[in-house]
Amino acid sequence: MPLLNFLFPKKQQSATAAKERLQIIIARERGGRSGPDFLPALHRELIEVISKYTKVNADDIKISLDRQGNLEVLDVNVVLPDA
Repeated sequence: MPLLNFLFPKKQQSATAAKERLQIIIARERGGRSGPDFLPALHRELIEVISKYTKVNADDIKISLDRQGNLEVLDVNVVLPDA
């Protein structure tokens, strides 16, 4: 069956795909850039993805990158509308 899985891969769930893209972005940014210039692109992508499932205001999605020594914390806060 591994050969069939290779030839006909299953579709990834959107949450898994988004998580993998986010990990790639973070790893790439740590590699050599000093500024968090990926944040605006990440913000736009989050708006697009969340808008597929619910109506969301762009101002209700806050993203910040905090650095403390060798640690980096990416904080994503999304305020969803009431049901």
